Amino acid sequence: MKLFRMAAVLALVAGPAFAQESPHINLMADGPSKTEDEKAADAARDKAYKETLKKIPDAKASSDPWGGMRADQPKQPAPKASAATSAPKKTKAGTAAN
Repeated sequence: MKLFRMAAVLALVAGPAFAQESPHINLMADGPSKTEDEKAADAARDKAYKETLKKIPDAKASSDPWGGMRADQPKQPAPKASAATSAPKKTKAGTAAN
């Protein structure tokens, strides 16, 4: 019985490995080649497709889906040189409470 179980496990493990090594056989027959009419129809379809692609305008708007959810553009910080010279520096006045 032990031998039978070992053989079954070996068969389960070796089966997929053996299937990968087998030669690849194409069972589907090659389809019939296209006729001249089908080739002309394909060429006309491809030409119409390419012309339609040329008619599509370039996207100039932003494609940001969350663009409307954000606030306005961040404001530019004030220049520090003019703010420092116009406002006098404040000092602490009073006694220490601790």
